[in-house]
Amino acid sequence: MKVLITGATGLIGQEIVSRCHDKNITVHFLTTSRNKLETKDNYRGFYWNPNKGEIDVNCLNGVDAIINLVGASIAKRWTADYKKQVIDSRVKTAGLLLNTLKNNEHSIKQIVSASAIGIYADSLTNYYEESSEEFGGGFLTEVVSLWETAVDEFQTLGLKVSKIRIGLVLASKGGALPEIVKPIKLGVGAAFGTGHQWQSWIHVTDLANMFLYVLEKGINGVINGVSPNPVTNVELTKTAANALGRPLFLPNIPKFVMKLVLGEMHTILFESQRVSSKKIENLGFFFKYHHLEPALEDLLK
Repeated sequence: MKVLITGATGLIGQEIVSRCHDKNITVHFLTTSRNKLETKDNYRGFYWNPNKGEIDVNCLNGVDAIINLVGASIAKRWTADYKKQVIDSRVKTAGLLLNTLKNNEHSIKQIVSASAIGIYADSLTNYYEESSEEFGGGFLTEVVSLWETAVDEFQTLGLKVSKIRIGLVLASKGGALPEIVKPIKLGVGAAFGTGHQWQSWIHVTDLANMFLYVLEKGINGVINGVSPNPVTNVELTKTAANALGRPLFLPNIPKFVMKLVLGEMHTILFESQRVSSKKIENLGFFFKYHHLEPALEDLLK
């Protein structure tokens, strides 16, 4: 098998590339940086510039499927300009890929795209399955809705379309976890707000394995990319502190403080989405890390 990956050099992308090579899957990847281009037997880079509509169509040669991970980080201050960048980095790239397939011969049968649980409404009581249509009203919901709509367009070409709504990705060398544990290591860790908000998390290894499972099994539609056991923000903070052997003694950080520090982006820390992984489990996927404690012990050792 040969796959084309967008966002291959990012946190999740690197993990997926590693799993592909474990399974003897050849990887083509798209990059906007010419100095990241590589050519190996099982890993070859191709240049694209979505803002200018440029793409090296040789990236399609012999490819069976696309894994779409590209998108600007949401963990930056949400100015009007940056909001546009966040949306364009997802929608424009999907549009360029779609038009490239329309206008060139190819052998691609499926696209497996990243999405996010940020589409679901903020709730302390709901338990969201993939069929839920209780969506939020904020910026993240807007981003994910536009992103998924753009990806759904690939169905018009007869491709299977799979969308993995990713939760809080836990990894040792990037993403949210190093930022979560930094204040704990300094002795100033604390939960946010009431601490009762749900955090639907997943270990990066399980997430990478899930992408390949969805690809290899030809699974269609939406899949929640979360572990089977969500936790509250208080539980997450306490479990991380225990894994590090550090005390927690400060009061919870009030919402207004983080709003002053982060602006609108503070909603990431306070919104609550308890999300179900039952669908992918019922389709035969096995999680290596079901519970938070062993996941953190693995990542923080």
